[in-house]
Amino acid sequence: MNSESGCIPEKLSSVFIIFGATGDLTRRKLMSALYNLVSDDLLPKNFVIIAIGRQDKTTDQYREEVLAAIIKYSRNKVDPKIWQKLSSMIIYHKFDFKDLDEYVVLKSFIRKVEKDNCTEGNRVFYLAVAPLYFETIVEGIQKGKLNEDCSGFCRCVIEKPFGKNLETATKLNESILKVFSEKNIYRIDHYLGKDMIQNIMVLRFCNSVFESIWDNKHIDNIQISLTEELGIGSRANYYEQSGAMRDMFQNHIMQIMSLVAMEPPVNLNMDSIRNEKQKVLESIEEISDEFLKKNVIFGQYGEGIIHGEKVSAYRDEENVNHVSETETFVALKMHINNFRWAGVPFYIRTGKRLGTTSGEIIVQFKDLPNTLYYKENRVKQPNLLILHIQPNVGVFFQFNTKDFTTHNDIVPAKMDTSSFIPDQGNTPEAYERLIHDILRGDASLFSRWDEVESAWAIADRIIKYREQMKIDLPNYKAGSMGPQRAFDLIEKDGRNWITV
Repeated sequence: MNSESGCIPEKLSSVFIIFGATGDLTRRKLMSALYNLVSDDLLPKNFVIIAIGRQDKTTDQYREEVLAAIIKYSRNKVDPKIWQKLSSMIIYHKFDFKDLDEYVVLKSFIRKVEKDNCTEGNRVFYLAVAPLYFETIVEGIQKGKLNEDCSGFCRCVIEKPFGKNLETATKLNESILKVFSEKNIYRIDHYLGKDMIQNIMVLRFCNSVFESIWDNKHIDNIQISLTEELGIGSRANYYEQSGAMRDMFQNHIMQIMSLVAMEPPVNLNMDSIRNEKQKVLESIEEISDEFLKKNVIFGQYGEGIIHGEKVSAYRDEENVNHVSETETFVALKMHINNFRWAGVPFYIRTGKRLGTTSGEIIVQFKDLPNTLYYKENRVKQPNLLILHIQPNVGVFFQFNTKDFTTHNDIVPAKMDTSSFIPDQGNTPEAYERLIHDILRGDASLFSRWDEVESAWAIADRIIKYREQMKIDLPNYKAGSMGPQRAFDLIEKDGRNWITV
């Protein structure tokens, strides 16, 4: 109980401190997520959002900007009563987070807010800023001792990218560990908050029909495709330093792959799940020179046509070097060398300015022995299980059945489900789920350091190879599905990229 105010803080009462409160991430994602959490009654009553920005404005002005953003980006229409609840939680505070001497003053401000709102005990520091400021803010938190008087939890949320390579990631991690323990560091990957990513474990471990055949005896190959029609837009300064490998492969794809391939955890505790994911990363085949030559393809988009409109080549995008060697596409084949997956190829592709925007996990099952119906060459389509991640969300299953309109033909039957169920209303977005998990202390969907370390060790080897290569770029047209060599990569194994 707060003896000065006489209030009793509610369980999980928190101060949610956003560094970068005037930035695009906060405007487009975080505030809409917080609004919908209020709407779903998932935030404690004693909850305060301290929005930290360097711009000179009042709390009322900032609230008006937040409302406009929520109206534009929220999955739900704005209810005035719900907005009033969220609005009353928001306090804007002008602060230059690069001035380390001022963090002592910030601490006093936070303490006053906590006492005034009966939220003493728990703090979340959300770093919604450019990566180059991560260490600066963490150093400021340490210098101002903002993390030392939490009677409950003090948690730090870091957006991707977590470092630029293994060396910088290690340095950043060491800096954060000086201030926050590993259990209080939440390295956020919004892909893991998506409904279908979370559904991977449910499909596998709640359905014996799938888990009993989730191995190399029954699965021919697995494909992970994350493709975008969009180019880089206004993100050239970031993307020129990142490329597809750092932007998509090191984090999103490696996390998805580990969830697909993991062994059943002993329970649903976060460390049990993370332990199994880490084992997958440790089992990925050695990234040797021979592997790189045979199994990795890079690309960069040229000009092309998308939806009937001409779009520019990557090198012609604003703020991009006209001789840039940055990859906007990567395709590769990998193996997981353990008992369950030995011999099963994992085909991966991701890129920008492609012919479609989609995220899919495709499990292709092996054909049956060449007997019975197969002798007559009537069964052509493989059994497929496809998890649609975005923009459509659902599960697709393809199997063979008799064509009842003919005497003999066999046709593929397709079962397709959608996550949109009218009775349940609109489905939560990734940031809503992840913010709720942060407050509850569930880090299952966040990357532990050993996962980040293992993923960077793999990505670094591939990135170094790409930087040493001389590729004739651009090598695919905008609106296509990538360079021809990406098709050759899978076709030489007698397989094809699957689209449904």
